[in-house]
Amino acid sequence: DTAPPALTPVQWLICATAAVGVAFDSYELLMLPLIIRPALADLLSVAPNSLEVNAWVGIMLYVPAVAGGVFGLMGGYLTDLFGRRRVLVWSILLYGFSAMAAGYATSVQSLLFWRCCTFVGVCVEFVAAVAWLAELFPDPKQREHVMGYTQAFGSIGGLLVTGTYYLVVTYSESLPAVLGGHDPWRYTLISGIIPA
Repeated sequence: DTAPPALTPVQWLICATAAVGVAFDSYELLMLPLIIRPALADLLSVAPNSLEVNAWVGIMLYVPAVAGGVFGLMGGYLTDLFGRRRVLVWSILLYGFSAMAAGYATSVQSLLFWRCCTFVGVCVEFVAAVAWLAELFPDPKQREHVMGYTQAFGSIGGLLVTGTYYLVVTYSESLPAVLGGHDPWRYTLISGIIPA
C-alpha cells in the first residue's frame, strides 16, 4: 500500500479553492433557517409566530430543496453537455446573484423564486465541482484525500453564516438601507453574492 503522490503547488491551490467553494455552498443553503421567520414576518406583515408564517416556513424549506435536488440530478448531464468549467462558472453566478436578489424580495413568492434559483445553482455547482476534482486527481488515493478534505469544509459554511448573521443583527443599523430599512435578513441574503 503506497502513499499517494505529493500535491503540487497548483494542486494545493485547486484544493484550497474547492474547499472555499464547498464552504460557501453550505453558507448559501444554511442561511435560510436563520432568516426565514423574520423574512416571512416582514414580507407578510404578521407576527413571526403566526400560522401564516408557519405555513410558509414549510414551503420555503421544502420547495427550494426539491428544485435543487431535481437540477442537481441534471448537473452531470449539463456538465457533459456544456463542460465542467462553464457549468461551474454559471452555476456560481446563478447562486451568488439569486441570493443577492432574494435580499431585495418584496413578496414571499419572489423570495421563494430566488431561493429556488439559489438552491439550483448550489446543487448544479456542487456536481460540476466534484466531477472536475475527480478528473484533476487521477490517482485513487490522492483523489480520496482531496475529496474528503475539501468536502469537510462544508461545515465551515455553517460557522461563517452564523457569524455573518450575528454581525448583521448587531450592526444592521450602521449598514446602508435596503428598500428603506435595516432588516438583518436582507443583509444576510445579500451576503450570498460574496462567492460570485
